[in-house]
Amino acid sequence: MKQPMNAWMLRAVPLAAALLLAGCSVPSLTHAPDAAEAAVPQRWSQPVDGADADKAAAVQAQWWQAFGDAQLSRWVELALQRNNDVLTAMARVDEARANLDMAGSGAMPQVSLSAPGSVNRSLSARTGQMVHVRSAQPVLQASWELDLWNRLGSLSQAAKQRLQASQADSDAVRLTVAATTAQAYIGLRSLQAQLAVAQFTVKSREEAVRLLGDQVRVGYISQLQLSQALAELESVRQSVQQLSLAQERQRIALMQLVGGVGDEQAQALMQRTLAGVSSVMPQQLGTQVLDRIELPGMPAAGLPSTLLERRPDIARARLQLAASDSNLAAQRAAFLPQVSLSANFGSLLINALDYNPARVWSLGGSILAPLFTGGRLQGQFDAASAQRDQAAYAYRGVVIKAFGDVETALVSIQQLQSQWQHARQRETVLTSTLGFAKDRYEAGYASYLEELDAQRNLYAAQQDVLRLRQSQLENAVALYQALGGGWQSAEVASQNPNSRL
Repeated sequence: MKQPMNAWMLRAVPLAAALLLAGCSVPSLTHAPDAAEAAVPQRWSQPVDGADADKAAAVQAQWWQAFGDAQLSRWVELALQRNNDVLTAMARVDEARANLDMAGSGAMPQVSLSAPGSVNRSLSARTGQMVHVRSAQPVLQASWELDLWNRLGSLSQAAKQRLQASQADSDAVRLTVAATTAQAYIGLRSLQAQLAVAQFTVKSREEAVRLLGDQVRVGYISQLQLSQALAELESVRQSVQQLSLAQERQRIALMQLVGGVGDEQAQALMQRTLAGVSSVMPQQLGTQVLDRIELPGMPAAGLPSTLLERRPDIARARLQLAASDSNLAAQRAAFLPQVSLSANFGSLLINALDYNPARVWSLGGSILAPLFTGGRLQGQFDAASAQRDQAAYAYRGVVIKAFGDVETALVSIQQLQSQWQHARQRETVLTSTLGFAKDRYEAGYASYLEELDAQRNLYAAQQDVLRLRQSQLENAVALYQALGGGWQSAEVASQNPNSRL
């Protein structure tokens, strides 16, 4: 009994030493840098009127319907169905799901079947004759790595978190596409309104130039007044060309968001959109085109801390950070010994034995303890640690941007509203001024240059009103996007399933 015990000890001592050396070289896990912490403000710097700041905002998932424009809703819904970025993001989710399946398979036993066969022709040493030996050996092989240090579990957890991150990224892409489409539609409507005002102004000035030409021929006015009127006419004609080009570019950009200029559904929707505008009288188009898009009331912003649960891009960055932590844990476990079990079961069939199957089997195990790898494992661990730090800084950057987006949109609400009101008042005053100038010119108290100056100022004021209304509508879209557009994290959505985008 002495000899077998000594032999066992001789084999166990090197194994224990290998385990001890491997355990001593395992690095410790570290936390993300303190500089990666994102500071969350207590309150928004801009007062939030008409909302309970202590509660999360109940932004509807289909927030674009708050603008009360059926055409806008159709454009957004078509973009969410056919936009290329949305379809690509969905494909990335499928890829992440497949990666999760692959990562999970590593912790399961691996079973395979092999059936090698051979034919040998050799000279028999006993009989001196050529002998053909045919054999086949079907074998069922099984292997299983015991996940003692949770290396495979950490890799599977990282893959699961990346899948969740890709799902949040898909939601973020959908939100971005919806907001971009809504703003593109608003931009197209604004250009249509500005172009209508410019075209109506051209017609009125062409008529004025014709009348001035008659007056110059009879010597009633000087050539100077006619020249000034012609210059102003050409200036507005140039504006018409510029606005026409901008409108065509905006039309193409909007169609690209929903499938491209060759997409039949996009073309049909654009035809209906333009047909709805052509039925409005030119002198009314400037105001009615944008007035058909309602300026929604400001959605409740809630506390800044709630924003961390309502933006899919923040959820994506947070999950990517968690995945990098799991990957770092897996790299740490690579320093520890890996234990594997294996088994083979099969039959051996040889023609010399009349193919009478002989049972063959084997059982075994192995322990692989890394002792010296030339710095490879340490380098992989350091790289994973740096990737974790990058993910932490990326999360901080997304959070900072999110707070900035909301603050910018909140600050812009009152400022743009005040600017628009002043522009409307200026438009009203200049409309009256133009009427006074016309009366003075027709009564012979002033030259046409006075009326021309009033026309120029009124045209500029009308365009300012339209552009400011466009800015207000686009800022409302930006606020919905900044607040997450009705999206909520999976934890919050599980408590309120009807609130998920």
